[in-house]
Amino acid sequence: MSLNPKFSIITVTYNAASVITPTLQSIAAQRYRNIEFLLIDGGSTDNTVEVARNSGVEIATLISERDKGLYDAMNKGIARATGDYLCFLNAGDSFHSPDVLQQMVDAIADKQELPDILYGETAEVDEERRFVRMRRLQAPEKLNWRSFRHGMLVCHQAFFAKRTIAPMYDLNYRLSADVDWCIRLMKVSKDIVNTHIIIVDYLQNGLSLQHHRASLIERFRIMAKHYGVIQTTLRHMWFVIRAVIKR
Repeated sequence: MSLNPKFSIITVTYNAASVITPTLQSIAAQRYRNIEFLLIDGGSTDNTVEVARNSGVEIATLISERDKGLYDAMNKGIARATGDYLCFLNAGDSFHSPDVLQQMVDAIADKQELPDILYGETAEVDEERRFVRMRRLQAPEKLNWRSFRHGMLVCHQAFFAKRTIAPMYDLNYRLSADVDWCIRLMKVSKDIVNTHIIIVDYLQNGLSLQHHRASLIERFRIMAKHYGVIQTTLRHMWFVIRAVIKR
């Protein structure tokens, strides 16, 4: 059976004109073309929207209005997407190569039906798009909802979920709702496929990095909800001990 999934690529922006061009270029360069691009802008006061409109990328949905934050904007994207898979590609991030989406499709060529989740690896780049390193947390060979007890082992941008099973993001979390979203998705997924490819180049200036302490507190709350307070506390104590030892 030949699968031809449609990818809904959702990019959320706010005053991102200075970083969005590489993102748009990487979408335009994809050789696999069964895609739709959704730009969900928070009412930028710079020329983010104009840059996107003039990029040559076909925009299936463009919204530019005030929102309640990053995950509210992502929920708008989910509500309007029509593809088989959701892909959240942040402004500044980009697909690792023009063949990424085709390689993902090739990775499931032997499947009779579309898997629930596709995932892969992440490379970190600087503002000059120079490779810095592979993401510290490497994607595991096998992934399930319990895997994230060890941290967010798969970058959100390298985690593609089937749209029909995807929930909305929980807006009670301001910085780490993506962790909760991924865990909830894996809990209801039967077929999770490791594509074994580098999917995304991640720009090192994310929202959670800018608010690191608050993000870690939120992640603790999320993990305690899914894995239990005692187990989460013990595991985080080990994280601290391990960090001290490595110094």
